[in-house]
Amino acid sequence: MSGRLNHRVREALTALHQRDRHRRRRVIEPVGPGLSRVDGQVCVNFCSNDYLGLAQDPRLQATCGAAGSGASALVTGYSPAHAELEAALANWLGRDRVLLFPSGFSANVGCLDALLRRGDQAVCDALNHASLIDGVRLSGATKAIYPHADVQGAEAQLKTAPEAVSALVTDSVFSMDGDVAPLEALATLARSRDALLYVDDAHGLGVLGDDGAGVAAQHGQDSIPMLIGTLGKSLGAAGAFVAGPAELIDYLENRARTQIYSTACPPVAAQAALSALHIARVEPWRRERIRELITHLHQSLAAAGLPVPQSQTAIQPIVLGTDASALRASQDLQARGYLVTAIRPPTVPEGSARLRITLTAAHSKSQVSGLVEALADSLLESRVA
Repeated sequence: MSGRLNHRVREALTALHQRDRHRRRRVIEPVGPGLSRVDGQVCVNFCSNDYLGLAQDPRLQATCGAAGSGASALVTGYSPAHAELEAALANWLGRDRVLLFPSGFSANVGCLDALLRRGDQAVCDALNHASLIDGVRLSGATKAIYPHADVQGAEAQLKTAPEAVSALVTDSVFSMDGDVAPLEALATLARSRDALLYVDDAHGLGVLGDDGAGVAAQHGQDSIPMLIGTLGKSLGAAGAFVAGPAELIDYLENRARTQIYSTACPPVAAQAALSALHIARVEPWRRERIRELITHLHQSLAAAGLPVPQSQTAIQPIVLGTDASALRASQDLQARGYLVTAIRPPTVPEGSARLRITLTAAHSKSQVSGLVEALADSLLESRVA
């Protein structure tokens, strides 16, 4: 972790304690209508925003358990399910602590805004996700953009400022190209410049790395202290989290506005994520299936004379160029029974409209073969027309 940032975090936490403004979440367990157990004591809850009293309604609980959290985590929204999920995620990722957020977007915006300030610098990959871009913008830090996955370009952008915090900000797996950031080289650069390496592992988590713990997990806590992940992609639930050193998570719990002022994700989502995490860890065949399908897709595309993506992740782009060609191919594939979204600018650069194929463990090789056959027929027909 950056020395200057570490000093800033420690000073801020000390000041909060001195002013009696340091807060902590408490496990709040609903035990009946209007009642909650907190620190072992049953209390009438006058803090919840559950205005219509539906969060504990038996009709909702019969179908999905505790449906709503009722308030932000620092008020009464932090349930046993949330606490258990954070502990399980920290164990999985080998991190000190985890802090849940309502969404991946809110996690990036809230964390970057809390960590950086005017006068700091954020050095960002050119293809970073919109949530990373907006988080840096909101923080007021000076933003410098380096060419995609170009470590030398990132190094050239890093400036030395005695009082400033520097951050290298990047996705791990890029959502439109499926390629992986050069994290090892970026971690080395960050250490040499006392910069924070901030990694969003949304598309790597659950799919890549040992035990499915993502690309960033391969490099350890010392190299990548800040790790953002989502629960709504590989784990099929909802919400997101930040994982890192205990002191840094303590700071974010008290300073990340999107966490402090957002209603906590529903306990049912936390319970779903816990179940999904258990399944992901005990059924490695799911990750192996994706790897097999990547190989099969590439072989099938090559055999059909179609361009083969460079990606070795579940995201497989077929770049067609113009918006019209991507739309036409997408519509034609749907008519043939395959749903593949056309991705166009500004999500991707001008002239690189594409079909974004994502492979899952639920797919079969025959389905992949059928997709390639349909795509080949579609593109051939469009050329003839």
